[in-house]
Amino acid sequence: MRDLLLIAASGLAREVMAMRQSGMRVIGVLDDDPALHGHSIGGVEVLGGLELAAQIPASLALCVGAGSARRSIVRRLASLGIDDGRYATLVDESARISENSLVGAGTIVLAGCVLTADIIVGRHVVLMPNCTLTHDDIVDDYATLAAGVSVGGVARIGEAAYLGMNSSVRQRVSIGAEATIGMGAVVLNDVPRGQTWAGVPARELGVRL
Repeated sequence: MRDLLLIAASGLAREVMAMRQSGMRVIGVLDDDPALHGHSIGGVEVLGGLELAAQIPASLALCVGAGSARRSIVRRLASLGIDDGRYATLVDESARISENSLVGAGTIVLAGCVLTADIIVGRHVVLMPNCTLTHDDIVDDYATLAAGVSVGGVARIGEAAYLGMNSSVRQRVSIGAEATIGMGAVVLNDVPRGQTWAGVPARELGVRL
């Protein structure tokens, strides 16, 4: 049984606590908000700030929703001597991941997700419930796919990109790093870095037709 510390007293932390995954035991939550210290979330105590991660010998899971925030925390913890070997890769038992797909350190895959064939998912990615990635997709580090996202084959999701709930991405389309895709959007064309797109079909917000 591996002990697990969750970083951030968040809704995602509670979802991780509810995951069906054998061999892991959540022993505490770390959060920099002193008002939370000594209280509990989901029945698990908030032990203190993030600096305790260097003192408590347990695996870590980043339960912060924004990919850019997860990236900042990884850099901060690296300065304390914490490397990729400390991060747990958490996959709900109901998820289906093909044997020829790869999932990076620190990634969280919640219930009902499907990764079909030859998919590469990077480090500290969050796949919320019922996401579908089809053949040859690449999801870069720190990306976040909200519940119900569907991605066609040979697509690429950039670093720290965010795909809103029930959005879909056509095959062979690229979503740029730190781009945001709105809820229910249908993305048919490449999205440049840092832009926000929404609608059916999706277009950059603020662009008039």
